[in-house]
Amino acid sequence: MFILKRQDVEIGSFKHPSKEQKIPILSYQGQTFRLLSVFNAAQEEDARSLWRDLTDNRGRACVLLEEPERFSVWGKIQLERVSVSEETVAAPGVSNVFVKAGVLIIQAMYEDIADLMGDKQAKRFEGDLVAIGNQMRLPQMASEELVARLLQLDPFSASLPSWQTNHLNTIFNELHRIGKSYFGHSNFTERALEALDELSSTERDAFLSWLKQLSSGQLWQSWKYLSNVPCGIALFCRS
Repeated sequence: MFILKRQDVEIGSFKHPSKEQKIPILSYQGQTFRLLSVFNAAQEEDARSLWRDLTDNRGRACVLLEEPERFSVWGKIQLERVSVSEETVAAPGVSNVFVKAGVLIIQAMYEDIADLMGDKQAKRFEGDLVAIGNQMRLPQMASEELVARLLQLDPFSASLPSWQTNHLNTIFNELHRIGKSYFGHSNFTERALEALDELSSTERDAFLSWLKQLSSGQLWQSWKYLSNVPCGIALFCRS
């Protein structure tokens, strides 16, 4: 819908009506947009692909905001009697697409363990996630209640965990470590990553290209999709 520069818009935030958090919003020509995803400067093509997918294929009114250090995608919303603060948006976080993929992978591993090994081992896996969350201080993973909620979360409609790149890198490292203890090998990654089929092809390719950058990404490259993602899809693939 719109490709804009920082000077074209006003950015503020409003308090979530039911949670202790502030939601970044963008205002342009009397319209209000909510932050959907943030990409670093090297991920321009991924940002544009997501923006085109949302506007052309899904019919959503969106803004692609171009800034020197980042690109961000914003979706139009309707705000009624919301007081917009004058705070600017904080430093960019990881794309929501990558967090969504992380949630899907965790849930897929849990379901495989439950199906193949039974409820007792599935409960043990929940405990492992809680231990990882506590030890690594991961948001939305530091208690049994939070992990249980995470495993039941619909990542396509509910609010996502506030994970950053360092959180996701830790999660993928630890998932691989404990996954090997359950399955006895690394082949479980192929089945877990099949959960990404629930994403659009644009989102899936963006995530897999990003995953290649992480140190933990090396542990997940046995999967056919990841090994076949062309470096030309984005400027940030490593040789």
